[in-house]
Amino acid sequence: MSTIAEHQEQSNICEVLQILGAKWAFVVLDELLNGAQRFNQLRRNVSIIRTQSLTDTLRHLEQNGLVKREVFPTVPVTVEYSLTEKGSDFQAALKEMDKWVQKWGASRKQCEQTSTLS
Repeated sequence: MSTIAEHQEQSNICEVLQILGAKWAFVVLDELLNGAQRFNQLRRNVSIIRTQSLTDTLRHLEQNGLVKREVFPTVPVTVEYSLTEKGSDFQAALKEMDKWVQKWGASRKQCEQTSTLS
């Protein structure tokens, strides 16, 4: 039998995963920690993510208040993505994940090979 504390911990993890949503959310958030970026710039910087997956991830993160989408009235229209305060606050978690993967994770090349499967 699980305790109330274990149930709460599982519930919190589920909530984090629902907020982040897409599997590429961590990569996008990490990249946007470097500053605001236009879509094509972001797409080049996270080239392991397919364009449609990046679009879906950005929409999900925007709907959950982690990413801000700003449209500039230029010709053609310029769209820039940046982190909200809520998104920036996730930086501590990303740093801890980075420490963990440095100790226990697979190589980046293996990650890129796995990403082509989805």
